[in-house]
Amino acid sequence: MEKTRRTFLKTASGIAAAGAAFATPDLVLAAADEKPAASGSGGGLTEHKLPDLPYPYEALEPTIDAETMKLHHDKHHAAYVTNLIKAEKALADARAANDFAMVQHWSKSAAFNGGGHALHSLFWTIMAPAGKGGGGEPTGALLDKINADFGSFAAFKGQFSAAAKAVEGSGWALLHHRVTDHRLIILQAENQHKLGTWDTVPIMGIDVWEHAYYLTYRNDRAKYVDAWWNIVNWEQVGKNLAAHMPK
Repeated sequence: MEKTRRTFLKTASGIAAAGAAFATPDLVLAAADEKPAASGSGGGLTEHKLPDLPYPYEALEPTIDAETMKLHHDKHHAAYVTNLIKAEKALADARAANDFAMVQHWSKSAAFNGGGHALHSLFWTIMAPAGKGGGGEPTGALLDKINADFGSFAAFKGQFSAAAKAVEGSGWALLHHRVTDHRLIILQAENQHKLGTWDTVPIMGIDVWEHAYYLTYRNDRAKYVDAWWNIVNWEQVGKNLAAHMPK
């Protein structure tokens, strides 16, 4: 666990505009074997890695089909990792050359692709096959916290579903832990790095970009969101919450 905590700190430091949302080190969002690359005059770099899926491509069927999982993980998530590395390298080169004409472009690219890498790394872990860890309702401390902060699980589920269905364009619905008062709150994200706040860390989220569901659900996002509850890995969400609560 300590290794993955160190890894997360390295990952979070490279996400520009989205960085504050992932500032708490205990939440494991990225590949566990990331290593710092050799430092140059522009500063050190991180060797970001695409994490493996914790289950086979077909494991989440019929909620998410195998082809969607393969494309989503192997193509879309992989592209975010590649482009994050590219953006951070460009920023380091700019620092070394004292040439910052493109800093806005590369900073935005680092935020977008870094957000994609972090959120997808979280996304894969908080799902599990229906009836084999996925679906049902939370229990224990997680359920108690949801009841305390939202009134009931039904109210939480209703708000989260509505947030996911109402994201404008592409983005995410996310359950965050707010570190200032230890409340759970639901936020939307445009793309993967906008509409964030500065004192929260995500512990659960649903990707509502069309590439996450189009092959099965076409443009019916609402049907996808409703089906997605069948594969939520509440045990992992509970662990994510526990990592941030006062001891």
